[in-house]
Amino acid sequence: MRRLDEASESVMGRPARLPTSQCLTQRVGMRIDHMAVWTRDLERMRAFYERYFEVRAGGLYESTNHPGFSSYFLTFPGGEGRLELMTFPELSDAAVHPAVGYPHIAIGVGSHQAVDRLTARMVADGVPLVSEPRETGDGYYESVVRDPDGNLVEITV
Repeated sequence: MRRLDEASESVMGRPARLPTSQCLTQRVGMRIDHMAVWTRDLERMRAFYERYFEVRAGGLYESTNHPGFSSYFLTFPGGEGRLELMTFPELSDAAVHPAVGYPHIAIGVGSHQAVDRLTARMVADGVPLVSEPRETGDGYYESVVRDPDGNLVEITV
């Protein structure tokens, strides 16, 4: 990635020389590109996220440098974000929660009605429900389910 303080761009005819400590998100388009989750069963997890969250899976990647490592990148509708599913033969068991790390993923579905519909569909299909759709204390409308590996998935507006 090119650093803006070294860029040849100019402002008002002068070279742009901004301090690297300054937040430059407007200029470089900083964003979270993807999140990753370990799994022992790539295909089961891929199928779950494709079925309920309309993701598109890229091709299966199998590392030649780390035998046994495989992954899929799942792209959400509109290309707004990606989730990488990864596997490796020597995975340890999950930490007991709460623990340091990422406690959940939150996936926005667009409306209160969409949260309600998707939650009802998932419950009817036997997906474990952690909390019914509700307004949270911090202003989110969400439900919480568990994916096939037990990871928490918030379904939000």
